Amino acid sequence: MGALTSIIILTRNGLKHTRACVESVQKYTSLPYEFIFVDNGSTDGTLAYLSTVRNATVLANSVNKGFAGGCNQGIRAAKGDYLLLLNNDVVVTENWLEGLRGWLGWDRTIGIVGPVSCNVAPIQRIQPDPYQTMDEMQRFARKWREQNIGIGFYPHRLIGFCMLFHKKLIETIGGFDERFYPGGYEDDDFCLRARLSGKILWAACDVYVHHHGHATFTANGLAWNEQGLYNAEIFRNKWNLEVSAVELEKTGYNPSLIVEKVKTFCPEKHFVHLGEEEGLT
Repeated sequence: MGALTSIIILTRNGLKHTRACVESVQKYTSLPYEFIFVDNGSTDGTLAYLSTVRNATVLANSVNKGFAGGCNQGIRAAKGDYLLLLNNDVVVTENWLEGLRGWLGWDRTIGIVGPVSCNVAPIQRIQPDPYQTMDEMQRFARKWREQNIGIGFYPHRLIGFCMLFHKKLIETIGGFDERFYPGGYEDDDFCLRARLSGKILWAACDVYVHHHGHATFTANGLAWNEQGLYNAEIFRNKWNLEVSAVELEKTGYNPSLIVEKVKTFCPEKHFVHLGEEEGLT
């Protein structure tokens, strides 16, 4: 049967996307898994729906604890040897989990693996054949996997819309920094700490999933650009970057330069306790 994967999905409204995500996981996942849902105060019937999903743990927050806080809750509740963070606006595809898990088994120095997709930052973005329906998307994903089987690369960072890692990574580097509220840069920070601990990142070119992109922010009327600037300032201060938050948002940064500068993982500075705000001092 293989080891259990805990699929951690955060929700805050956006029921239509959540339902499509869950149904795709149920249809296209053959390896053992459990759902861990963390709801950040939905008011659109999401909680009622989640209560009907089999093989699921539902954690309901009365207030929005943000992406990092919700992920930490989910990680604490997870029973799996593998943890997979999955945005609720993702639709997975045939052999997606087998593909991602296969890469972690192929090279034990890989700490985190993610797929390629649409509507994601350039590092993991591809230009898929045009599709109008999810059935057409599934056909594209199947063809894409056949054409790219066994292909991947080392990225500077991975995007948190779909991230797989071994639970032991949490024991080494901790969870997500909850200062990045409600979302943005917590995945950058997590990847940096993984790399500093001696792990590498891997983008699996042979796994394609569909990503609607920023659906939770849109569903809740949040301004992504304003929030990005706020969290960019926190990220800039935490890692002592010599650029302004505006520049960071506009032109980005090179994570490898930070890794070269900091060099090694220092538990006293870099370990983030689950549910606590720990970081560089």
